Amino acid sequence: MTAPTPPPAERILALDALRGIAVIGIVGMNVLAFAMPGPAYYNPQSFGSTSPPDYWVWLASFVFIEDKFRTLFAMLFGAGCLILIERSGAHPWRAHYARMIVLFAIGLVHATLLASNDVLRAYALAGLALPLLAGLSARALVTVSLGLLGVHVFLGMALLGPSLAAWVQDRQGSEMLLWAERQFGRDPAVIAALLEQGREAFSERVLRRTVGIPAQMTALVAALPLNLSAIALGMGLWRGGMLKGEWRTFRLQRVAGLGALLALPGLLLLAGALVSTGFPAALAGPVALLLSAPFDMALAVAYAALAMAFLGGPGAVPARLAAAGRLSLTNYLMTSVMLAAIFASWGLGLFGEVTRWQAFALGLVPVAGMLVWSPLWVAKVGQGPFERLWRALSRGLSYTPRA
Repeated sequence: MTAPTPPPAERILALDALRGIAVIGIVGMNVLAFAMPGPAYYNPQSFGSTSPPDYWVWLASFVFIEDKFRTLFAMLFGAGCLILIERSGAHPWRAHYARMIVLFAIGLVHATLLASNDVLRAYALAGLALPLLAGLSARALVTVSLGLLGVHVFLGMALLGPSLAAWVQDRQGSEMLLWAERQFGRDPAVIAALLEQGREAFSERVLRRTVGIPAQMTALVAALPLNLSAIALGMGLWRGGMLKGEWRTFRLQRVAGLGALLALPGLLLLAGALVSTGFPAALAGPVALLLSAPFDMALAVAYAALAMAFLGGPGAVPARLAAAGRLSLTNYLMTSVMLAAIFASWGLGLFGEVTRWQAFALGLVPVAGMLVWSPLWVAKVGQGPFERLWRALSRGLSYTPRA
């Protein structure tokens, strides 16, 4: 006898709106991955104009956008997984693993065809560890999250620390400094090669990305501690009641204020260190990937608290954001389609042709698109097309015929 299917729970408007904010915020950094060579993602001096508007856009992005919304997206992924597990029937883990397998497949196709910086594969891999976490209390989940964040910083410094030490000791020409320059700096040969690669034909891209899948797996595994940290935090905030909408507004405001107080001074100090030293590659990498990570997480929590405090009531803005959030997977994927249409060689071909502020402005195109089409789709159809596909394939994979 099969367990009865639990009745669908009422949607939490503020949580859906928060998902909408997260998928919109991710565009602010994804647009750079489509528009410029990889090092420019971390270092504004790697490529493009260094005019005042470009520096201001970099500063605003570094302080308020970069990795904050990726962290928020992962937190909401963790909360969403826990919601589905809690509402599942007799075989919650079979259904969960089916969802992760299908999500990984969707992410793999997405990364091969469109977005090299796809996050779905990373979330799916991290999601495989959720059986170890789902039974923990809210406090334990937050503790695990902080521990994994520490592991990420420690392991990352083991990799990037030698180049940072070489820069501090002014060992010009050392192999570690040259390596950092290739990854995060202004190496002319690397930039030229990346520009040529970014202008490749669609068939060339698919072949290159397909051949590179094993190397991609190495990078995904290396990112597991950071992604699992954010996922565990989202699970903890759901179990603790914050993302369920159970906290009072005053408490949410205090959390938002504390998160901002912890995050903003640290981020501004790191930004000041980069500007004052001229954005050396050996410092830009650790700052973007490691040293800013605790502050990114604190500000992501602040954003979540503000959304839960103020986006749960009636109004056009919460409703439109909530519609975008209900279609978060579809909007995430369609954003890549629109950005590829703007920057890829099979679209308008603007890769490497715009400055940082121009790229950021063009990123508003998919944002406007999702805010316009999401409410219309939700009103007429309901579930998004890729959400429907994910659900259908997962059900098929986890289906067990009766004896």
